[in-house]
Amino acid sequence: MEDRVTLLDFWPSSWATRVKVALAEKGIEYESKEQNLIDKSPLLLEMNPVHKMIPVLIHNGKPICESLNIVQYIDEVWKDKSPLLPSDPYQRSQARFWADYIDKKIYDNAKKLWKEKGEKQEEVKREFIEGLKTLEGELGDKLYFGGESFGFVDVVLVPVTSWFYSLEICGKFSIEAECPRFSAWIKRCMEKESVSSSLPDPHKIYDFVLLLKKKMGIE
Repeated sequence: MEDRVTLLDFWPSSWATRVKVALAEKGIEYESKEQNLIDKSPLLLEMNPVHKMIPVLIHNGKPICESLNIVQYIDEVWKDKSPLLPSDPYQRSQARFWADYIDKKIYDNAKKLWKEKGEKQEEVKREFIEGLKTLEGELGDKLYFGGESFGFVDVVLVPVTSWFYSLEICGKFSIEAECPRFSAWIKRCMEKESVSSSLPDPHKIYDFVLLLKKKMGIE
């Protein structure tokens, strides 16, 4: 039986983009169903009754929720091509550690940075850059976070980079100037078809950010 794969999606979401990158890396065909997060569809509420959020991967009728969990599921089910998590238990634990760090230190601060202003924004910006520098230290001279090949930590981290253009404008700083090796890693990732075809256009993200700021009365 051929696999039926559906992704409940919202185009600016870096969490959903993680899943798209993982699916593209594995060469898995899927149907994307764009969701309205204000007026949630009956399908989304049925498939993720606990959090009622995207992304949700529906594989042969069964829902898998939460982006890190979904990426790991994809890696385990379609294990014959482009392994994402290392086979060594210690290395796997390290990959999961850095994925958790990325969610807490990078994604959380990225969400705050464009919303804040003044001293609060400067504080968030400092934390955000510190987080990137920590990741830059972990990357070292490696091509990717897992070494020579694009893997789990890269999949988890690269989607948020499509928001960097917006963050730099809102926060008045340059990620390339602050973290040149990290910026070189972004460029390497973008040379991969699985990444470049999955990430939203940074300028489109910026338009979305401006719309959100207007709706929230932030300026």
